[in-house]
Amino acid sequence: LLFLINGVLCSFETHFIKNLNKRALWMCIVLNPHCKTEQKGFWLRQLRRWNGVDVCPLEDGNHGSELTNLTNALPQGPPGNPDSLTRPHRTVFTRAIEACDLHWQDPHLQHIITADHYTNYCYHDNLDSSLFDARGWPLWHEHVPTACARVDALRSHGYPKEALRLAIAIVNTLRRQQQKQLEFFRTHKKELLHKGVTSVTNLEGWVGHPLDPIGTLFSTLMETGQGGEDRTEHPASPAQRFLEEGESFVSLAVETALIGLGQQRVMPDGLYAQEKVCRNEEQLLAKLQEVDLNDSLVKIFRKQAVVLLEAGPYSGLGELLYRESVPMHTFARYLFTSLLPHDAELAYKIALRAMRLPVLESTAPSGDLSRPHHIVSVVPNRYPRWFTLSHIETQQCELASTMLTAAKGDARKLQTVLESIQKNIHSSSHIFKLAQDAFKIATLMDSLPDLTLLKVSLELGLQVMRMTLSTLNWRRREMVRWLVTCATEVGVFALDSIMQSWFTLFTPTEATSVVASTVMSNSTIVRLHLDCHQQENLANSARTLALQCAMKDPQNCALSALTLCEKDHIAFETAYQIVLDAAATGMNYTQLFTIARYMEHRGYPMRAYKLATLAMTHLNLSYNQDTHPAINDVLWACALSHSLGKNELAAVIPLVVKSVKCATVLSDILRRCTLTTPGMVALHSRRNSGKLMSLDKAPLRQLLDATIGAYINTTHSRLTHISPRHYSEFIEFLSKARETFLMAHDGHIQFTQFIDNLKQIYKGKKKLMMLVRERFG
Repeated sequence: LLFLINGVLCSFETHFIKNLNKRALWMCIVLNPHCKTEQKGFWLRQLRRWNGVDVCPLEDGNHGSELTNLTNALPQGPPGNPDSLTRPHRTVFTRAIEACDLHWQDPHLQHIITADHYTNYCYHDNLDSSLFDARGWPLWHEHVPTACARVDALRSHGYPKEALRLAIAIVNTLRRQQQKQLEFFRTHKKELLHKGVTSVTNLEGWVGHPLDPIGTLFSTLMETGQGGEDRTEHPASPAQRFLEEGESFVSLAVETALIGLGQQRVMPDGLYAQEKVCRNEEQLLAKLQEVDLNDSLVKIFRKQAVVLLEAGPYSGLGELLYRESVPMHTFARYLFTSLLPHDAELAYKIALRAMRLPVLESTAPSGDLSRPHHIVSVVPNRYPRWFTLSHIETQQCELASTMLTAAKGDARKLQTVLESIQKNIHSSSHIFKLAQDAFKIATLMDSLPDLTLLKVSLELGLQVMRMTLSTLNWRRREMVRWLVTCATEVGVFALDSIMQSWFTLFTPTEATSVVASTVMSNSTIVRLHLDCHQQENLANSARTLALQCAMKDPQNCALSALTLCEKDHIAFETAYQIVLDAAATGMNYTQLFTIARYMEHRGYPMRAYKLATLAMTHLNLSYNQDTHPAINDVLWACALSHSLGKNELAAVIPLVVKSVKCATVLSDILRRCTLTTPGMVALHSRRNSGKLMSLDKAPLRQLLDATIGAYINTTHSRLTHISPRHYSEFIEFLSKARETFLMAHDGHIQFTQFIDNLKQIYKGKKKLMMLVRERFG
C-alpha cells in the first residue's frame, strides 16, 4: 500500500489494481466514521488516480469494452435520461469515490447508532413519521446498498453494536417499505391489472449488487444471533428493544434474506454482473439452508410467501412481472422445499408462480390480464443477451422436477405442474429431461408404477416430439425410442394413440422404422401381456401406420411397410401397389433394387423382376463408370431375368442396352447370359433341357452389338486424352475388347477393321500405335 500511496504508478501498481476488485473494501475505508477530513481527501485523490488508469477494472466486469451496455436490454435509467450507451464507465473505485461525499453527522443517524433507547417517544422534537415506524422504532431512509455499506464499515472498524443498531433500523425500514408497497398494490390492483403495464421498481437489485447489502445485513444479524446475543437467551440485551415479541436476530436475518431474494429486479448487463447475481443468490440460499427451521421461522416463511405473491410489481413472485426481471426459480425451489411439510398449498403457489420465464416469451399474451401468470412484455419480440440463460433454464427445470417429485400420487397437483411446464419451459431438452425424471420416479423398483405420473411423463414426451418434429436435434432418435418405451409402460391404449396421431409426432421414417417396428416386436407383446385379439388390433394399427407412411414417403418407408405387412396379405398387396405407383416418379433405382431383392428373398421372383425393370429405367451408367455401386444390382437383375426365362431376358436386355454404356459391364452381362440356358432355375423342382441362346439372334444379338459399340466408343474417348503412362492399361483394354468382338461370327474381321481405323486416325501417337501393332498385328 505504501508503494501506491507514494504515487509511484508502475507495473506493480497496475497488477495491484487488477486484483483490488473489491468495492466494499474501499467503501469501508472511506466510510470510517472517525476518518479525518485530510485522510478522506488523500484517499479521494488516490482513488481518482487509480480510477483513471486504463487497465482499471470496470464494475460490471466488461473490462476494456467501449460500450457499457453489451446487451440489447432496456436502458437502466428512467425516461428522459441519456441512453445507457452514453453513460460514463463505472469502475471498481467509482462507488468509493462517491462515498467520499457521505458523512456521519446526521442527528437521526447518530441517535440510531449510539442510543439503545432511541424512539419517537423519547425524542418529541421530531415527529416526522418517515423517521419512525408505527411502533416508534427508528427508521433509516437511505439508498439501501449505501446504508448497508455503512453497516459494513462500522463492523470493519470495530463498532459491532453500532453496526447492529443501524442494521436493525434498515431492516425495519425494509419491512415498512414492503408493507406500504403491498398496501399500494392492493389499493390499485384492479387498475394495474387492467392496464397490464408495470415499470421496474428497482433498477439496482440488492442480491448480486457490488456492495452485497442483503449479505451484509444477514451476516450482521446472524453473527449476533448465533454469538449468544439472541433475545431468547439474553432478554436484557439493549438492541433487543427493537425486536418484536418472539422475534430473534436469526429470524430477523432470515426475513431480511427472504425480502432481498424476492425483490423484483432487472437482470444486469454483461456476463460478469449476471454471473454475480446467480452466484450471490446461491451463496445466500446456502447460508439460509444452514438455519434450522423452527415454528417461528416457518411463520416468517409463510408471511413472506404471502406478501411476495401479493406484492405485484414489487415482488419477483408478483402477478405483474417485468420482462427482463431476474427469474425466481432457485429461490422458489428453496421456498418450496421449506414450506412443503408445513403448507403444501402455499408451497405450490410459490413454485408455480416462479416457473415464469418471460424473457423467452415473444410477446405478452393478450386476453385475460387478470390471470395470475400474466406476463408483461414492455419490449415484445426482443431477445436480450442473457449470458446465464442456460443456467437459468436449468434452474427452471430443477424447480419443475422438484414439484413433479413432490406431487407423485396427487393427480390434481400433477396436472397443474404439467400445465405449468408446458406453458413456461421452452427448451425441448429440458422438457425431455423432466419426462425422463418423471418416468424414473413413476417406475421405481420398490413399488407399482404410478400411472398418473407415467401419463404426465408421456404428455411431456409428446410435447418434446411436437417441438422437435420440424427442428434439428441430435437426440431426436433417442427421444423417439424413449417415447415408445414410455407409451408401452402406460399401456396399449397409449401405443394405439401415438400411432393414430403419428403425423403430428414423428417423421414417416421414424414412425415405421422405430414406432411400428417396436410395437410389433415380440418383446412389446410380452411386456403388455396381450391376448390374441389385442395383439391383432395393435398389429392392424401398426400396419395402417406403415401404409400411411409409405404413401407419404415411399422412398424411405416402402421397404419397412412391406416388412411390417408380411403377415397380412391385403396390407402386403397394398404396400406393393404403393411401391409400383411411386416407382415412376418418387423412387430412385437404389431404393427399387433394394425392394426388388427383398421380394426375391421373400419368394416373389416375378415381383422382383418387375421392380428391377422399373429400377433399370432410372439408371444411367456412362462409359467410364466401371466401378459404379449399381453394377452389382444390374448384374443381379440380368441374372434374375435369365433365370426366369427367355421372354423375361428378352424384355430386360433393351433396358440394359439403353441404361448401361460401360463396355466392361455389358461384356460381363453378355458372358453370363451365354453360360447357361435361360429359365434353368425358374422352377427349382424341374430342370430345363433347352439349348444355350444364340448370339446371332435376339435378344443376345442386340446385347452383343451394344457391347461392341460401347468398346468402340470407349476406345475413342480414352484416346482423346491418353497419356504414355496409361498405354499398357489401354492395350489390356483392347485385349478385352477383342474377346468380345470374337463372340460375333464375323468378329475377327470387325476387330481387324477396328484396329486399322485406330492406326489411321491416331497415327500421330507413334509409340502407342507401335504397341498396338506388336500386340494385334
